[in-house]
Amino acid sequence: MHISAKADYATRALLELARAPDRPLTCESIASSQEIPFRFLKSVVGELRKAGLVRSQRGCEGGYWLGGSAEGITLLDVVRAVDGELITLRGGSLAGLDYPGAATGLPAVYRRIEAEASTVLGGVTLASLLPPEAAEPPAGRNAA
Repeated sequence: MHISAKADYATRALLELARAPDRPLTCESIASSQEIPFRFLKSVVGELRKAGLVRSQRGCEGGYWLGGSAEGITLLDVVRAVDGELITLRGGSLAGLDYPGAATGLPAVYRRIEAEASTVLGGVTLASLLPPEAAEPPAGRNAA
């Protein structure tokens, strides 16, 4: 299985948005904090917006927010939004794949791999990937 740069960048951008749910972020700030090429990120964010995973607002107070909750967006949602099919064979879907003779069982293996990958990616939400917030009070503050 190949994880595309688009899927990786899209996930990283969404994680930045999930970490700051109360304020919009610009593509510039996301690109800088995640070390993602800005021009490529603009394209990826456009695809995420079309898929409803990101919402945007123009203007001086504009930027991007998650299109849903971090608990409700899975890695499978992200991959499908930017790449389409999860796994393809020579660019085609596995759905109608059929081989003759000795290779008859091979398409079932490919479909099983796709199903397993779908289960794993569908079980991981953005919220589950966010680092936990610091449980200790900031340095210099003591509990009274």
